[in-house]
Amino acid sequence: MTKAAVSSPAPATSTAPTTPVAPTVAELESQEARLIFRHFTYDDAWALGGLLVELARERELPVAIDIHRGTQQLFHCALPGSSADNDAWINRKRRVVERYGASSLLVGTRFRAKGSTFEESSRLDQDTYAAHGGSFPITVEGAGIIGTVTVSGLPQVADHALVVEALERVLTV
Repeated sequence: MTKAAVSSPAPATSTAPTTPVAPTVAELESQEARLIFRHFTYDDAWALGGLLVELARERELPVAIDIHRGTQQLFHCALPGSSADNDAWINRKRRVVERYGASSLLVGTRFRAKGSTFEESSRLDQDTYAAHGGSFPITVEGAGIIGTVTVSGLPQVADHALVVEALERVLTV
């Protein structure tokens, strides 16, 4: 075999999604300040949940998706690859939003910014609360936080980013 017949392999290219960079406290607070609904109806919950399902299916993401208004679950979907563990994570993340009035990622990031962790400093039961990204407050103009939208199944920053992407799309329609 001559040298001309031996070729170097082409450089590998990855089509796998990259995990987003963790946002700062200021970036997370800015997201919450701008992602506000004028109203939030059952149809709005369906549109937001449907968009999250569509995005997750297109990307073959193994996630569970949940939308609550107060104590009422308005939307839930578990996609292939997700499990009952994702439902437990959804509940734990949602409780953080309900208790602190901020996204679960923002709550965890605030603790880390102070040199601690939520688990070390909150004194809350870790089986009940999880300040991991993926749950975001549903805020209505003039009413405040009325519910949550939560995704579980990816690394926490990716869960959060998927929710924010869907909220941005729904709110610009």
